[in-house]
Amino acid sequence: MQYNFDQVIERAESDCMKWRHYADDIIPLWVADMDFLSPEPVIQALRERAAHGVFGYPGGAGLKMGGGTCLKEVVVERLAHLYAWDVQPEDLVFLPGVVTGINMACHALGRPGDAALIQTPVYSPFLTAPGNAGLSLQEMELTRRENGSYEIDFDLFEQSLTLQTRLFILCNPHNPVGRVYQQVELARMAEICLKKGVVVCSDEIHCDLVYSGYQHIPIAALDAEIARNTITLMAPSKTYNIAGLQCSFAVIQNAQLRKQFQSSTQGLVSFVNLMGLTAALAAYRDGGEWLDQLLVYLQANRDFLVEYVKQEMPGIEINAVEGTYLAWLNCRNILQKNPHEFFLEEARVGLSDGKVFGKGGNGFVRMNFGCPRAILYAALERMKDAVSRAPYKTVN
Repeated sequence: MQYNFDQVIERAESDCMKWRHYADDIIPLWVADMDFLSPEPVIQALRERAAHGVFGYPGGAGLKMGGGTCLKEVVVERLAHLYAWDVQPEDLVFLPGVVTGINMACHALGRPGDAALIQTPVYSPFLTAPGNAGLSLQEMELTRRENGSYEIDFDLFEQSLTLQTRLFILCNPHNPVGRVYQQVELARMAEICLKKGVVVCSDEIHCDLVYSGYQHIPIAALDAEIARNTITLMAPSKTYNIAGLQCSFAVIQNAQLRKQFQSSTQGLVSFVNLMGLTAALAAYRDGGEWLDQLLVYLQANRDFLVEYVKQEMPGIEINAVEGTYLAWLNCRNILQKNPHEFFLEEARVGLSDGKVFGKGGNGFVRMNFGCPRAILYAALERMKDAVSRAPYKTVN
């Protein structure tokens, strides 16, 4: 079927954090939540499960659902098809969220006095997860080139892994800078971690949202030794816009590491809810047509956004992201005021404040372009008008 991603859907009255966080007159383009209907097979699967009328404890992702299909088997087949990655059903641990998985990894692998390394600027829960487990946070800032793209200084990366470092938390595709790391970069990071005895926890929740010319590679798929040293976190939530149903999974191919990871729940982490499992199965099994069309639309939105900013707000720097539906705008050269506050107050557009992403984020904002083009255009028009009137303008 043909999906209409231009359809504007009223969300303000749907108990939606994205649209209720700010005042009614603000266009919210902040949290990573798309404004599109989920795939029809997902909606239909949820309808059918709701019609059953009994909502007891689920039997887990190994339960046969929907014509005898097992969710674990669908995930295993998907990873083999997309990445030639040989994963067994027992390697999968289903969780209510990727952030939950990051926190579990910190609790499982570290003790007070140990540390976890992250690369900033990065998704803000990376900054808090180590401390939640009593670990020290080590930050290594990504290198920003003159053209606005980001790369890893591998000498600095190796130096940043100390005797106290137990865990490296990787974000790939990277949120917020939009990098999709290449095989040579992933291999170098993995090799250094192996040499230093540091486990990799790789957040790959945006792995399906990669644009033409780029290919996602799970770091654990590089070879068996790297796989034994890696916890990979994935989910259908960002891909199919079902984050509220809270279903994700870890891939851990080292039995001992998997046991450590699972033991870290300490009675605090619940099972994945029945509707989350139902939606995940339908999305992975039957959502391919929707995803193919979504990627075309998102890439067009990305290109439209980049061209608009370069033409209409030339003092703001923006690159075409390689993956995710999140743009990273550098406003340091044009606004003296915090850009998040400026666009909120002067343009009535709600973006994510760059400073919450750690070192290297000040002076930036993150923009979610996973929305109908009309909403994106309306927000950009407001931002352009605000910039043209800004008393904070220092260049251009």
